[in-house]
Amino acid sequence: MSVGNAILLGLVQGVTEFLPVSSSGHLSILNNLFGMTTARDGHLFFDALLRLGTMIAILLVYWQDVKAMAQETLSLMNLGPLAGRPLSRRPGARLFFLIALATLPLVLMLPIKDLLNGLYGKNIFIGVALILNGCILYVADRMIPGSKGVGGMTLLDALIIGLCQCVAVIPGLSSAATAITASFATGLKRDFAVKFAFLLLVPAMFGSAVLKLADGLRAGVDWSLFPTYLIGMAAAVISGIVVIQLMTVIARRGKFGGFAYYCWVVGALSIILTMIF
Repeated sequence: MSVGNAILLGLVQGVTEFLPVSSSGHLSILNNLFGMTTARDGHLFFDALLRLGTMIAILLVYWQDVKAMAQETLSLMNLGPLAGRPLSRRPGARLFFLIALATLPLVLMLPIKDLLNGLYGKNIFIGVALILNGCILYVADRMIPGSKGVGGMTLLDALIIGLCQCVAVIPGLSSAATAITASFATGLKRDFAVKFAFLLLVPAMFGSAVLKLADGLRAGVDWSLFPTYLIGMAAAVISGIVVIQLMTVIARRGKFGGFAYYCWVVGALSIILTMIF
């Protein structure tokens, strides 16, 4: 793997992870059509580092929220500087438990992990999934804005969003698209919907990265490429930060239609190019 390939894949990961167009689908199409990484390159290990990079981007952008969640959750156990604070003044702790609940459905996907990994090599399947992803975005663009913040969000809302996010483990479907659309459907405010959807990605990314790191280490890693991997990871962090900020603005304006058309075009091209070549 060249440094240029690593940077390109890092940018693709950082941009498409947070734009609602499926990072897994784009990375798979690039790899399958153009052979940008190979098993010998340690692509599983590199993919895990890219996921960690995008997770770091979320933590940096929402650091104040992450800090509040940690401090206020610890305060429930009378630990930390906020110990003794009334429950009504712990929105960070409430957000933490809502995210934890929404994450639980992902456990249902573990038994079919190997089956899902096998789909990454099937461009036609990924193309169909991208077209479906475009349909999800088309619907999201036409939803009436909600008014719920962290205080108005219910446990059922969190569970519904978490179940929808489960579907997005299929390559070609975007976790951001499904989680944001589900958040809109449950009546969350648009900017809070984006924040919740992205924070919800953190435990999923961490779990996915750990599993892929383990698989990658078992498959073998060319450690001479490790500096190249880190450059790609840095590209994912930087591009991720920029796109998260952009997505917040886009969500407020409710302009997802362009992404829907983009997914339809890329999905169709993926199918056509695979059939030709």
